[in-house]
Amino acid sequence: MCTGAHRSPTADRPPSIEGSPPSVKLVYKTLEYEGPLTQKQLVEQTDLARPTVSNALSELERDGLVRERFYVHDARQRLYALETDG
Repeated sequence: MCTGAHRSPTADRPPSIEGSPPSVKLVYKTLEYEGPLTQKQLVEQTDLARPTVSNALSELERDGLVRERFYVHDARQRLYALETDG
């Protein structure tokens, strides 16, 4: 008899991205694992096209899961972080 709890593969994802496209989930998970990144860094990390990353970030921001902040190393860029990151 197995007494260990089994977690579903989606247990780590917030419910609000469950029905989202794979690109949105990938951007979310990349931010979750890597921490705050610029859009350019997300494009490099995910191998998604820039417009795809931009659309994913917009959806995640709209849902309150990601926030945009000032990037001190290059004022032309913005840093994106999960809302739960400090």
